[in-house]
Amino acid sequence: MDDIAANGHGLVMLMGKGGVGKTTLAAAVTVELARRGLPVHLSTSDPAAHLAETLHGTLEHLTVSRIDPQEVTAAYRAHVLATKGAALDAAGRAVLEEDLRSPCTEEIAVFQAFSRIIREAGKKFVVMDTAPTGHTLLLLDATGAYHRDIVRQMGSTGVHFTTPMMQLQDPKQTKVLLVTLAETTPVLEAANLQADLRRAGIEPWAWIINNSVAAASVSSPLLRQRARNERSEIEAVATCHARRYAVVPLLEDEPVGVDRLEQLVMNGVAA
Repeated sequence: MDDIAANGHGLVMLMGKGGVGKTTLAAAVTVELARRGLPVHLSTSDPAAHLAETLHGTLEHLTVSRIDPQEVTAAYRAHVLATKGAALDAAGRAVLEEDLRSPCTEEIAVFQAFSRIIREAGKKFVVMDTAPTGHTLLLLDATGAYHRDIVRQMGSTGVHFTTPMMQLQDPKQTKVLLVTLAETTPVLEAANLQADLRRAGIEPWAWIINNSVAAASVSSPLLRQRARNERSEIEAVATCHARRYAVVPLLEDEPVGVDRLEQLVMNGVAA
């Protein structure tokens, strides 16, 4: 956390498959930054996330938002109809409305909402709890397409510009945390996601192994066996995949509420 907080601002993105605890860990990172008196905006693009329930309280310096695909798509359609559609006749407006029913419209709307939020990271912390891997890769595809379009338009003008993709690729501006479990399939899926990110020029900053029995104090024979099984996966992350990583133990109580989220950060073991 000290390394994340050092610059006083920046983008922190938590990525991984569904069900590994991204929302809880994003909330925990946010609480720790806010506790340090740093301004932070916690947002999610995950339709299944329940940030308000996870935080279960308020903190000074903290803003919480959610990118709702239906809401941002409706707002985007209304904006396009009010601007591009304003001067069209009935037939032209009907064609425009038909175009706006395309699935691409939602991708554009979500990308624009995402871009607006991460732009704030120049002045404060933005912690982004992303949707599960497949949705995140679609968002990155849109980000990459926009980047290529801007480079094509602006590349020869000499004008300085920074696209969202350039922001994600800059390790001074963005720290990507890959969240996984100490199990074979989640680790493999996180490694595949890391490979996809690297192909896009984005280098993950750290891995977080969540809900680890091996990092917890357990007494039952069943849990001890599970802890032994986890150690090979933790070793694989440490030696084959991650430049740095942290292990968060399995907790007895659900980490809901500001105090328990703060405790979650304290219980995590960085390596």
